[in-house]
Amino acid sequence: MLNIIVTLPFLSSLLIALIYLGNTNAKRFVLYTSLGIGSLVIITTLSLMSLYDMMQGAATIHTKLFEWIHLGDFQIEVAFMADRLSIIMISFITFIGTLIHIYAAGYMKDDAGYGKFFSYFNLFMGSMLLLVLADNPIMMFVGWELVGLSSYLLIGFYHQDAANIKAANKAFMLNRVGDFGFIMGLSILFISLEGHGFSFDAIKANIALIDYQTLTLIGLLLFVGAMGKSAQIPLYVWLPDAMAGPTPVSALIHAATMVTAGVYMVARFSFLYIQIPDIGLFIASIGAFSALFAAIIASYQSDIKKILAYSTMSQLGYMFIAVGLESYSSGIFHVFTHAFFKALLFMGAGAVIIAMHHEQNIFKMGALRGELKLTYITMFIATLAISGIPPFAGFFSKDAILVTAFASGHYAIWTIGTLTAGLTAFYMFRMLFSVFHARKSKAQRVLHPLPKCMTYPLIILAIGSTFAGFVGVNGAYGGENFIAHFLQLPDISVHLSHSSEYMLALLNVSLALFGMTLAYKLYGHRAKEAQPDTLFKKVIINKFYIDALYETLFMKPLLSLSRFIATTVDMKIFDGFLNYSILFYRVLAGQFIRLQNGKVRAYALYFLLGVSAMSLFLIYKLGVNL
Repeated sequence: MLNIIVTLPFLSSLLIALIYLGNTNAKRFVLYTSLGIGSLVIITTLSLMSLYDMMQGAATIHTKLFEWIHLGDFQIEVAFMADRLSIIMISFITFIGTLIHIYAAGYMKDDAGYGKFFSYFNLFMGSMLLLVLADNPIMMFVGWELVGLSSYLLIGFYHQDAANIKAANKAFMLNRVGDFGFIMGLSILFISLEGHGFSFDAIKANIALIDYQTLTLIGLLLFVGAMGKSAQIPLYVWLPDAMAGPTPVSALIHAATMVTAGVYMVARFSFLYIQIPDIGLFIASIGAFSALFAAIIASYQSDIKKILAYSTMSQLGYMFIAVGLESYSSGIFHVFTHAFFKALLFMGAGAVIIAMHHEQNIFKMGALRGELKLTYITMFIATLAISGIPPFAGFFSKDAILVTAFASGHYAIWTIGTLTAGLTAFYMFRMLFSVFHARKSKAQRVLHPLPKCMTYPLIILAIGSTFAGFVGVNGAYGGENFIAHFLQLPDISVHLSHSSEYMLALLNVSLALFGMTLAYKLYGHRAKEAQPDTLFKKVIINKFYIDALYETLFMKPLLSLSRFIATTVDMKIFDGFLNYSILFYRVLAGQFIRLQNGKVRAYALYFLLGVSAMSLFLIYKLGVNL
């Protein structure tokens, strides 16, 4: 079953690509849609069946596709493993991925590259499933890289625009920086295990063989990969620019694939990270600062997709707070709930963009709640969920993370997380009110109609955004924290009285309501775009000049070095050496050409000299006395 779940999206991607390349101008909407969505429906069904079996007590599933490398005692298999962690992941990845594919069918219907898009989209899903279900870190890394490749192809999908290619290159290169750290960590881990096997089960069984200092280095390097893939400080700058791709791509990247890979990786290596709590605290600190930093920037953005991009970075920060503080179940719980409301937010934003004829500035919209009622209602639910308003999904998962931070004595991280929760409500409702409540930016406008395949998935996701949080309700609210019991991860044990939990929750909700009220007061009636008229606003609107700083510190020196190598090292040294070599042979050829003068007498003389030389040589070798 696992073999089918992983390979089917790759096969459908290949088949769609071959059909598309056969005739790129042919309109095969039904065929491409059937192949692209049909494969997802099948693997979603299989994933949910596997989840049901595991809920009934089934053991971890191991399957082998084929043996890839076999050198002596060393072997790497293309094998898959479905335990409780990976089965939860693939269940919502495939389910939400299927909804996004259905939505994309309507969003991309009139696009000339429809077949190419679905080929890339299926490749993206297959890559993420390979990453999650990998039996060993080598196969995880293959999926890790394929996810990066897929995102590159989809971010740069509209390659006719140079800005989109620049955004794709930016995402690809920054992820290579993170991936270098990731593969170095895996290499040191492999060497340290000294041939005791390299499956996740083998690594877990032999983790005690590695000393603390080496484990610390491995854990740090692996997290460098997570910082790139999951857009955390300092490797986050690619994520906002990744909005250059079609909106369904943004929904898939942010909700069900790529950016959650880093959180999953840390949870998968939880048996390693519990040995190095200092690195865990570093991860949680990076997550906290990333969450607050992104929330501040989002509060001054005007592009609807970039607001959501920074909100993803911020929510990922919460997830890293959880896994860094060894509350792995809470982190995965937030990954789960976030998938529903973030997919809904991006898909709702895409519906608004299509209706507004591809306008993305929220201050050029306004008063859309009457014309896009379904989109408004569903996005309102998603906004409540991400803001942590009970009983919506985000409340329970975010509350679990902040309770862990407070109960474990990390008050600075808890304070940052709590302030960010209030700020999240502000910038998210700022977006909602500007788009749906504020006055129209234009007196007359004609909205583009939305197909049903773009609106029905919003309803399903709105239901998930409302009720998904109930799978993790803890004892303070009368639940049993089903998801934590099911995952069975090595979570830290924290104790906090119910009354304390209620007080913390009340504080979080109060800050969220304050942020909501402030957003309504400022943007509920007349929404105005922030202008860089003060130093504070200028710095935030320009995203703290981090992009400019990176360009000054890294891009310009690298470009200067590249030009120096191209114009000096390459042309004057390497090309110079080759040119002088050629000159030497030209001079030598000029001397030899004198022998080729076309005179028979000269050739007869050369022949006579040659015969004479050979005769003298033979006389010498035979010892003939003359």
